[in-house]
Amino acid sequence: MTTATPTTSTLTGVPALAPLLARGALLSPLKRPRPDADFPRTRLVLPGLRVDLARLAAYERVCGFPTGADALPVTYPHVLGFPLAMRLMSGRGFPLPLLGLVHTSIGITRRTVMPATAAYELAVRVEGLAPHRRGTEASVVTELRAGADVVWESRSTYLARHRTTARPPAEETPSEHREPSSEPREPLPARAEWRLAGDTGRRYGAASGDRNPIHLHPLTARLFGFPRAIAHGMWTVARCVAEHGTPDAAVVRAEFRSPVLLPGTVTYGAEDDGGGAGGRFELRGARDGRLHLSGEVGPYPAA
Repeated sequence: MTTATPTTSTLTGVPALAPLLARGALLSPLKRPRPDADFPRTRLVLPGLRVDLARLAAYERVCGFPTGADALPVTYPHVLGFPLAMRLMSGRGFPLPLLGLVHTSIGITRRTVMPATAAYELAVRVEGLAPHRRGTEASVVTELRAGADVVWESRSTYLARHRTTARPPAEETPSEHREPSSEPREPLPARAEWRLAGDTGRRYGAASGDRNPIHLHPLTARLFGFPRAIAHGMWTVARCVAEHGTPDAAVVRAEFRSPVLLPGTVTYGAEDDGGGAGGRFELRGARDGRLHLSGEVGPYPAA
């Protein structure tokens, strides 16, 4: 992966998402992705961030987290950082087209409980680019600080598909960027079955701000090749983690395997009974057993 030495740019407010998504869409046809391309070296920082408690409650409801507790769900800082990530990824300097960009994985580390009423400093940067057997993958890092301490951080990978002959040897490729095994996995024990309404994407989009048209309506999803609207990948992670539970200090890793069509029915599987001590989890199609999401929860630091 290309190594970046970021400079810092301090923001005075949260960027508006709609203009960024529009800019990214307009610039997408001009992008020529490749793993050795240059990328933005700017670290965007937003100090003094306060959480909108009404929006947080809407997020908790749509994802299945308990409402009213003075603690941020482990996945919520991704929502806070998403506008900053889009500001970087929608700009001219980002070499991957925003249209068609696929969120392939996320790794989260929460070092402590995060009060919902506290003030935080949020920072987002593009860590680098890496070759992928299907194109080029970008890694985006988000950090949340309370005072001088990093209390939460994540690393997301986003794939731009294009023709490529490059495939790094497995031993030289970081594990979080390796192509998931194509061998079928034995399903984990089924713990719950969820019937997802057709408006799940619209509800999550309203709570998170991510109103990508592929998640909102069948007609807009068809413009991008989907037969129906699809669930947000980060909603599937959040819903599984809400069901599974996490320790106060936790590590969460997830890989997005295939889209979840809306409406639809999915099966949540997990290694344990949801006590939060750790273990693998997954989301599969209830009828065909297709793997949509695989992940794991563990304590931080690892035992």
